[in-house]
Amino acid sequence: MSNITLSLDDKTYRTARIVAAERGISVSALVRDYLQSLRPDPSAADFAALVKTLNWAASTGNFSAQDRLSREDIHDRAAMRRELDTRAPGTAP
Repeated sequence: MSNITLSLDDKTYRTARIVAAERGISVSALVRDYLQSLRPDPSAADFAALVKTLNWAASTGNFSAQDRLSREDIHDRAAMRRELDTRAPGTAP
């Protein structure tokens, strides 16, 4: 864990001490909690990405696993083999 040093005016420091005391925590914990609240919750970000993906999938129409292409079709390996067969030996693809 890293440490930081803050410079605060007396009024701000006093307010931070009062708030921390009311919450039963230290000023350091108060500042740490505040700074951690500034970053997004990873689980919330993951959930938002999932929702976005699901919304996109729903908007594409009737998607079905049966509609997927085979690996052979995706990579069109037969066409690649035909192309390689027509090249002279020793030439790069």
